[in-house]
Amino acid sequence: MTGWSFLRDVDRQFETAAAHVPMQDGLSEKIRVCNATYVVRFGVRLRGRMETFSGWRAVHSTHVSPAKGGIRFSPHADQDEVEALAALMTYKCALMGLPFGGSKGALKIDPMSWSREELEKITRRFTQELARHNFLAPSQNVPAPDMGTNELTMVWMTDEYRRWSPSDINAFACVTGKPLAAGGIEGRIEATGRGVQFAIREFFRHDDDVARAGLTPGPAGKRVIVQGLGNVGYHAAKFLSEEDGCKIIAVIEHDGGLYAEQGIEIEDLKRYLQDNHSAKGYPGADVIDDGASLLMRDCDILVPAATEGVINSENAKRIQAKLIAEAANGPTTFEADRILRSRGVAVLPDLYVNAGGVIVSYFEWVKNLTHIPFGLMERRHHETSHRMLAHSLEAMTGMQFPSENARAFLSGAREIDLVRSGLDEMMRGAYREIADARWTNGEELDMRTAAYTIALRRITEAYNAIGL
Repeated sequence: MTGWSFLRDVDRQFETAAAHVPMQDGLSEKIRVCNATYVVRFGVRLRGRMETFSGWRAVHSTHVSPAKGGIRFSPHADQDEVEALAALMTYKCALMGLPFGGSKGALKIDPMSWSREELEKITRRFTQELARHNFLAPSQNVPAPDMGTNELTMVWMTDEYRRWSPSDINAFACVTGKPLAAGGIEGRIEATGRGVQFAIREFFRHDDDVARAGLTPGPAGKRVIVQGLGNVGYHAAKFLSEEDGCKIIAVIEHDGGLYAEQGIEIEDLKRYLQDNHSAKGYPGADVIDDGASLLMRDCDILVPAATEGVINSENAKRIQAKLIAEAANGPTTFEADRILRSRGVAVLPDLYVNAGGVIVSYFEWVKNLTHIPFGLMERRHHETSHRMLAHSLEAMTGMQFPSENARAFLSGAREIDLVRSGLDEMMRGAYREIADARWTNGEELDMRTAAYTIALRRITEAYNAIGL
């Protein structure tokens, strides 16, 4: 899209919502603009020569601290994108009631062009630069994985930060998205995809919204198209198909798409992609060279789970999905959103649908600060109490406790159970808040604007509370 600006789109949506939120003069502009953006250029000696890399870390807001947001490695990254994503993190955290400001980082690099050992050197140098300028610390700025980065990237960053600040007892909380052995939390890898599933489930609990979208009750049997089978798209597709009875009829990848009206088996496709690094030749579906054309295929639910701006003014009029669940950040442009609304397409906004990752990152951050795993203190107590209750019921009724329910009821909750429960609760609560906020001053707002207004009210309250 020639001339399109992701940051300008985020600002336009902010301005639309800000018109519905009372603020003192000038505060709107203070909230909208990015607080600070650190531009870094550093050198690493690789392959016998000095390589120079460019990166950014933007802090959009510190109305609460620390600032939170992922770090991506991408050859297409730029400052405009980083500042747009940082703003979205501010609004997303405020919407979900998390005690974080918004931040985002990127390194302009193609991770596929470097070996694991080389990526480690590059990441450690980037970490040194961030820590030196106070853009990395448990109390100030907490990154997480994003496009092109993963658990291992976070391990390198944590280790380098611990070397930089050996006296910081909370050093493991300097990043989230770590593996369990390095202070992570169960359920973090699946978190964003699980949040997409919970968001769609909650949508189908609201009969009026379902009817307005022209859908039948319940997610079971719904035909779903997923754009991007990275971490988010894979887990969303897996959970929706295996647990909710949805049928994944199409998957769009960077080198084409796959279509199968009878449904695609996601685990089988994932193995194929891992072995072949391409969707081409997959025997379980028809290969479509122009993968983007599948965005316009008939389906019930469209899940854009890759990059920003994939639904735009050029294709929005041809989208046939009844419900769009924005699993990626900014997948729908401002103009496309207006077109979709005019056509009656239901859109669950990214501020809400994509929040699972930062919610579980919050759980991980709290775990690292408290230095104790979730559920450790109460699991055996709950298990003993449940067993006593079960035995009492058996004694009173003369019947044996149903074996199909016994294991789940009698065992105390594990960390993964608590993480999923907490995530589900926050996704349910946020949807209800958005639904309530849609009616503002006698005017019905769309879900995206309602989500933004909730976020802006909370940010405004925070600024007012500290006297700004």
